[in-house]
Amino acid sequence: MSKSVSYAQWSLEPYSIGMKLRSLRTQKRLTLARLAGETGLSTALLSKLETDRMVPTLGTLATISRVYGVALSYFFNEPTRHTISITRKAHLQGHDHGSDHARVIPLNAASSGAPLSSPAPGSASPRLSAQMIELPAGGVASISNLFHQSSGLVYVLDGKLQLDSGGLQELLDTGDCAYIESNMALSWSAAGKQRCRLLAVSPGLAASHG
Repeated sequence: MSKSVSYAQWSLEPYSIGMKLRSLRTQKRLTLARLAGETGLSTALLSKLETDRMVPTLGTLATISRVYGVALSYFFNEPTRHTISITRKAHLQGHDHGSDHARVIPLNAASSGAPLSSPAPGSASPRLSAQMIELPAGGVASISNLFHQSSGLVYVLDGKLQLDSGGLQELLDTGDCAYIESNMALSWSAAGKQRCRLLAVSPGLAASHG
């Protein structure tokens, strides 16, 4: 049996007022009983407001705002950008992009899906580019095009990674992390006889042009 939703509840849903109320109380380290004492409102009413089971009046919000030290506008700022991208384990294990040297899996839904390349024209450009990369033993891949702002972070998940740049070599073990800011050409390879799996994060094209 579906729960009926009033027009007021439907129209206020994007503002997440209940979640904002609950977050403010948590930040202030107040219990519902303490907040009730501060505002003169009942704990039952406050609980219903935090769980979106009741639409608050402006007077009620004004009373609560006074205790929290925020303006009423805090509760009515519309979200201008909201994106959640989920990459399931099955996708991480089941897709291969056809590279003989490196298997590159974008972790951003808005990414093009092609290894070490820019998003297709007209596609959404995320502010953050995250990829999981698997290198077989002896596999080599250039990352100069991956770091759009000549910066990025590499975290070794499994195996050992050899990073080559300007004649210098760095060996990273499992659990090691490297933050890179460089205009030089970079390359990496799996060191030893085992594959290397790593996480690479860099600013996306949207951030580099912003």
